[in-house]
Amino acid sequence: MDVRMVGLENPFLSALHHMLLDQHIPQDEEGPTRTYVRDAKAMASTPADIKEYPTKYVFVVDMPGIKSGDIKVQVEDDNVLVISGERKREEDKEAKYVRMERRVGKFMRKFSLPENANTDAISAVCQDGVLAVTVEKLPPPEPKKPKTIEVNIA
Repeated sequence: MDVRMVGLENPFLSALHHMLLDQHIPQDEEGPTRTYVRDAKAMASTPADIKEYPTKYVFVVDMPGIKSGDIKVQVEDDNVLVISGERKREEDKEAKYVRMERRVGKFMRKFSLPENANTDAISAVCQDGVLAVTVEKLPPPEPKKPKTIEVNIA
């Protein structure tokens, strides 16, 4: 289905639509599973920047108010970087919420890593509410040198 056909020309909705189309959607008789819909919402609401340097890639994700123990960084299937976690609502029995606008709940992002990503050299640092995951690049392969074959006299 073309996003423009249903009037969803908003860039955010278009990106969400393409993200959903690019992934396998587990189905039952009534549509996508609850887990998939929840994970898709978590992915759509977790923006990230990706920077490429000559020797590394850096994934930057804003995570204000999230403790480092509530953040998980993993590599799945040898080339998929997964950043996930959960922001929890503060329990305050004396206060009554007048307005609740800050997002709580699970978040997740998945990134397909390029072939030159060194999945054995990944580090993550969370400072001032910003998570930076650094993935080192593998050195470029050395060009193959010509092999000299000795010619024997028969």
